[in-house]
Amino acid sequence: MYYLYILQSKKDGRTYTGYTKNLDYRLQNHNAGKVVTTRDKTPLELIYSEKHLTQKEAEEREIYWKSGAGRRNLKKIFIGFPPRFRKRGEARSK
Repeated sequence: MYYLYILQSKKDGRTYTGYTKNLDYRLQNHNAGKVVTTRDKTPLELIYSEKHLTQKEAEEREIYWKSGAGRRNLKKIFIGFPPRFRKRGEARSK
């Protein structure tokens, strides 16, 4: 099982997206300053996560959340709207 996660810095409000097999351990490493890319942004808060069966699925979702569409949906999460989980070209249910 892999977890896609999005963290938000309580220091500057910026977000960080990644994936891992052990979400709790990874969050501890981020907040302990052991991850170079987020070392100066601590403390960090988990604001969103998804479970995936494979690493490839988690990587694909990480790419999505880092894209323009993913960032727009992340802004919607911040203001209280649920994100869209439909993939491009997938039909909407009526």
